[in-house]
Amino acid sequence: MLVLAYPVLQFNMSDTTSTPTKLCPTCGTRLSENATRCLVCGSTLGTTASGKAGKPVQGSRMPEITLSLPAALGFLALFLTIGAVLVFFVVRKPGNVVEPTPTLTPTVTFTVTVTPTETNTPTPQPTATPLPPLEYKIASGDTCSSIAGFFKVSVNSIILLNNLPTACDNLIIGNSILIPQPTPSPSPEPTGTLNPNEATDVACEKINHTVSEGDTLSSIADLYDVSTESIKEYNGLVNDVVMQGFPLVIPLCERVAPGTTPTPTVPPDYPAPNLLLPVNGAPFTLANDTVSLQWASVGTLRPNEAYAVTVEDITEGTGRKLLDYVTENKFILPASFRPSDSTPHLIYWWVLPVRQVGTSDDGTPVWQPAGAPSEKRGLIWSGVAPATTPTP
Repeated sequence: MLVLAYPVLQFNMSDTTSTPTKLCPTCGTRLSENATRCLVCGSTLGTTASGKAGKPVQGSRMPEITLSLPAALGFLALFLTIGAVLVFFVVRKPGNVVEPTPTLTPTVTFTVTVTPTETNTPTPQPTATPLPPLEYKIASGDTCSSIAGFFKVSVNSIILLNNLPTACDNLIIGNSILIPQPTPSPSPEPTGTLNPNEATDVACEKINHTVSEGDTLSSIADLYDVSTESIKEYNGLVNDVVMQGFPLVIPLCERVAPGTTPTPTVPPDYPAPNLLLPVNGAPFTLANDTVSLQWASVGTLRPNEAYAVTVEDITEGTGRKLLDYVTENKFILPASFRPSDSTPHLIYWWVLPVRQVGTSDDGTPVWQPAGAPSEKRGLIWSGVAPATTPTP
């Protein structure tokens, strides 16, 4: 049997010396050295089984450590300090710290509805674009005045652009000078006008009539000297039946004398067309095979109405003039009208609303003006037209 003996730590606060002890040979109880009888089993100490006094048995002693009170308090404080340090580091270890759970606070959001305010978008106004000057080769007999008159510019503008003397009398034949082009004037914006049907309706005198008992469409037409067809057309009637109390519009402008044939009302004249493109004084070169002329509409044209477009090359006098009739708001100036030499040619064009009033014996339509002519606008076209190949 293995017996482990632990050292006994004994604190003696009164005396630092130890008292000798002995063991009872019968039960092993530790007794004082002078004891003669065991207090536990009652055996007599100092004698053997035969009755003889024997040598007292000296028990084994455990190792003892004796500390004073101040030393014991010091050891206790040390243990407490070490324990506090260990607890501190255990609490400080990562992963053992419990982070507080954040609490979400509801946020109240206010939605503001903004109603867009309608604003008027300004209409962009046309602006003038400066044009590059033209190069002109001085010919025999040319003067500053003749050149300025030919290109419709001032003499002073030619003198300033070419640094010529004020007298402008040193022009050398064969030399080239620069001709300033007139700054194109912005075209006026098209104005709103009534279409022909609306204009005719406004110009027509009318009267209101309520159908009475016994009235018929024929009797009403005879009363006002207006044809039944005119009354039906103005009131949208599909037959000659009229009911009592029905309001009618009587077009007095279509009143006819008895026994005569009614003549249609002549529509009012159109306003002058507003020219749009090209701008006044626009230059065109050999690279421009065709030139597109455009203008604003004056209204919805009737089947017998059109635009008369006149184009005149004033550089070549009266020999170069073109007149054509179109129903669209544009006219393509053909390449055949391009100048046949390299000299810049000043070409004027304008538009006139016309109305066909008949046909000549050879089937050509007969036109008459149906409004005011537009302003004249000029363009400059230079280059040599390509030679045409004869058809075999």
